[in-house]
Amino acid sequence: MIPIRDNIPSRTTPFVNWLLIAACTFVFFKQLGQGENRSELVEHYGMIPVRVHHPHQPLVIRDRFEVMTPLGRRIVEQSRQMDLIPFNPWATLLSCIFFHGGWMHFLGNMWFLHIFGDNVEDRLGHFTYLVFYLGCGVAASAAHLYINPESAVPTIGASGAIAGVMGAYLLLYPGAMVLSLLPIIIIQIVVLPAPVFLGIWFLMQLFHGTMSIGGALAAGVAWWAHIGGFAAGFVAAGLLRQIGGAEPPVTTVRPHMDHIGMH
Repeated sequence: MIPIRDNIPSRTTPFVNWLLIAACTFVFFKQLGQGENRSELVEHYGMIPVRVHHPHQPLVIRDRFEVMTPLGRRIVEQSRQMDLIPFNPWATLLSCIFFHGGWMHFLGNMWFLHIFGDNVEDRLGHFTYLVFYLGCGVAASAAHLYINPESAVPTIGASGAIAGVMGAYLLLYPGAMVLSLLPIIIIQIVVLPAPVFLGIWFLMQLFHGTMSIGGALAAGVAWWAHIGGFAAGFVAAGLLRQIGGAEPPVTTVRPHMDHIGMH
């Protein structure tokens, strides 16, 4: 499911959301600029669970790659020792949320953040939203760290923090509608209640996360980071609303979703 837009206008300019998108964009192009050395940047700032738990222990990485020989293709495994990083590995629970693994990973995350982040920032306020977003990112990293304590695979991506934004959106805007693209057999554009869109998304993460237990990743996705981030965002938004840390909900909506064009 891909959200196209929602029907909740934002009363304020989402400066912080724009800043977060700009920061991720800057880091992503910094990665691209590293060329063949971009993996070193990811290994440096990505969250590697085994390194977090054993910060002073040299980390041995086993790279596997395919080579052509006169007898055909052959898988070669090569071991190398990863350099120790000059800062506390626990800091990578935060730094990892600004890195991405490729164009689709980056664009997908930034689009979801664009759709849901402005409305959550509108309710929480600029500074609180910044702290909330970073906190959800750390919570997402911590969830993955807990489930995969001995994984040597670098974990990167803003999706855990954005999952927190989506969890907050579910709590703060239960009556919202989301214009969505569904690639089921044929591409369809439908209007879904936000609880349906976000509920299906969360159940998908929970299903894949449960199936992935026992392995570091399933198909290259840190499912439990998504689950942990979503839960953290939902709970944090609820607590903020209880103590008066959230503005009243928007009382107006955009025109009926059937008449909303794509742009």
